[in-house]
Amino acid sequence: MRLMFVVGAVVCLATACTATPAAAPAANSKPGTSSAPSATPTRHASATTTPKPKPKPKPVPHVTMHQVRTADGAKVTVAVFHGPVRYALHTGSADPALSAALVTASPAVGGTERKQLLAAFNGGFKLSVGAGGYEQEGHVISPLLTGYASLIIDRSGRARIAAWGYGAPARGEAVYSVRQNLQLLVKHGQPTAAAADWYAWGATLGGGEYVARSALGEDASDDLLYAGSMSASPEDLAQALADHGARIGMELDINPEWVQLDVASRPGGPLTAKVPGQHRPADQYLLGWSRDFITVLGG
Repeated sequence: MRLMFVVGAVVCLATACTATPAAAPAANSKPGTSSAPSATPTRHASATTTPKPKPKPKPVPHVTMHQVRTADGAKVTVAVFHGPVRYALHTGSADPALSAALVTASPAVGGTERKQLLAAFNGGFKLSVGAGGYEQEGHVISPLLTGYASLIIDRSGRARIAAWGYGAPARGEAVYSVRQNLQLLVKHGQPTAAAADWYAWGATLGGGEYVARSALGEDASDDLLYAGSMSASPEDLAQALADHGARIGMELDINPEWVQLDVASRPGGPLTAKVPGQHRPADQYLLGWSRDFITVLGG
């Protein structure tokens, strides 16, 4: 019996020593108030939202410049007009010499158009040569000829190149201005067979093959490309256009006095002459010019 009492005492002592003391009431507890923690509010999972994709930046009107060298080392400048741009065909003061009462795009660029001007380049041959027809702002000055390479500008300012009468004008197309010049220089992305026959592309100063020439193309993105050089053959320009993505193209004016490309870094900015060796200053189309030309407008 004694042994059992001792064991029991030890057990009781051990139990007393290891028992957890009762928690003391919180210091700020009021009498009769439970100190148990309040129930945690139920959290509701927030709805997962997929972030909206960032809007694509709006295309900015701009010109990219390229230079290639021909087999004989001459330079050909290629300008590609990108972005939301518009085109306008201007009369020259001497050719076709349309009156201000008839058309608004006069021999000089000014006013609102100057603030939007991104680039300007020469038109085609003199109308008296018979290299094609001419229509400006709905007025047909020289009859448009079937099969001739044509720069077609609609009322919105959009421009394209086509052989007149072969899908041009398209049904419902609001043709506003047309500048024709000879036959196609580029077709289906390749120089035409006729491009190799330089005699077929106009009388040159001095009767040589390699003279100042210019051309215009259109790529698969519907952007226009201008090619110009102070010494090139028709085939040189055709190849330069095709190499830079033109699927169709036409020759513009030739000989040193007429080949001209002026470009600004932004619409309304200062113009820079871009064909090395061109005879006319960069502001020639601002001052006024004797021959027709095309402006590229942004903004």
